[in-house]
Amino acid sequence: MADRHTWTSVPAAAERARSVLAAAWSCAVTADGGREEFVGAHTVAEDGRVLLHVPEDSRLAAAAVSAPRGEPSAVLEFADVAPVAVRGRIRARLWMAGWCAAEDGRLAFRPTRVVLRPPSGAVVVDLDEYAAAPPDPLATAEFPLLTHLATAHPDAVERLTRLVDPDSLRGAVRVQPLAVDRHGLTLRIERARDHGDARLTFHQPADDLAQLTERVHMLLAQAGAARHPRALQRQRTDGDR
Repeated sequence: MADRHTWTSVPAAAERARSVLAAAWSCAVTADGGREEFVGAHTVAEDGRVLLHVPEDSRLAAAAVSAPRGEPSAVLEFADVAPVAVRGRIRARLWMAGWCAAEDGRLAFRPTRVVLRPPSGAVVVDLDEYAAAPPDPLATAEFPLLTHLATAHPDAVERLTRLVDPDSLRGAVRVQPLAVDRHGLTLRIERARDHGDARLTFHQPADDLAQLTERVHMLLAQAGAARHPRALQRQRTDGDR
């Protein structure tokens, strides 16, 4: 059935890499034997080139001048940070090796290798797939969406735990929204000494905020109609308020 709840749909590695780039505000650059941090300095072209505005005296600018064209001259690193404060807040890291060239008053970085490293392990992203993949349409809206859900609707988050395998909730002290994309919503389940994630997949991908709202409401309706509701029973600890 079209509205049957499934647990398998996730973004492809190339799409996730492009989403990390679209949402990231800062990046670390290793070039010419040193490391620099840039904030608000990059944008991403449609073909996946990373366009950087950096000081003329930066190591990256020097590497772009001195490296032979087409030879790797820098490594860019981006962190995918969860909008909500959770344990293990960095959801993935993205590394890109490549070369830079001056282009219209900025540096255009062309990747020759793209590696995405979520907690499950590193994935080498195919360059053609990376160049062709669009970012998730919700990538830049994720921060306000999840922070609003966590702060204004904790009751809705708790209701969604009715859709989670009860074994995964054993010993849970807190559940928070970890991520949302066009394919589904991920919850971070925190226990006293560890944590895990539960993926709630939408019945259809959401391509905009209106569709996302409808998909989340459907999940909440499914949670409310659960035959044996198992809402999270919060276990308070000294640090839980």
